Amino acid sequence: MLSIRPICFLLIPSRLNDERMSLKGKAMPGKVRRPCRSPGCRHTTTERHGYCDEHADKATGWTQRRRGQSGRGGRPWRRIRDRVLQRDKGLCQACLRAGRVTPATEVDHIVNLESGGTDDDSNLEAICSPCHKAKTAREAQGGRG
Repeated sequence: MLSIRPICFLLIPSRLNDERMSLKGKAMPGKVRRPCRSPGCRHTTTERHGYCDEHADKATGWTQRRRGQSGRGGRPWRRIRDRVLQRDKGLCQACLRAGRVTPATEVDHIVNLESGGTDDDSNLEAICSPCHKAKTAREAQGGRG
């Protein structure tokens, strides 16, 4: 029969532990100051969100919803989108005006919201992706004026 003897370990603090122990009672160093995330701001911050006190209102948590957004992608928008696609028979209205028949994949504002358009059905039309990209590029170019 084997006998098991207890083994004792002698714990000797390492040099690193000695240094840590000697820091007891002293204040921890502060957080590293980083530049504010707001474009053009020269202030620094230690805040986790990355904005200085002046721009702290721009910090929103990922779970918070920003106010004033139109809420694209939710159930109400999907219902409007489906209704407009059905009304336009699933065809791109821009292509129809040009004499082509193309299936629509998106719904677009005729007068965009930035220019005073609304989400009313009369301001929405079914449009294919290439036409939507071209229209968006034209609107962006016009806004740079």
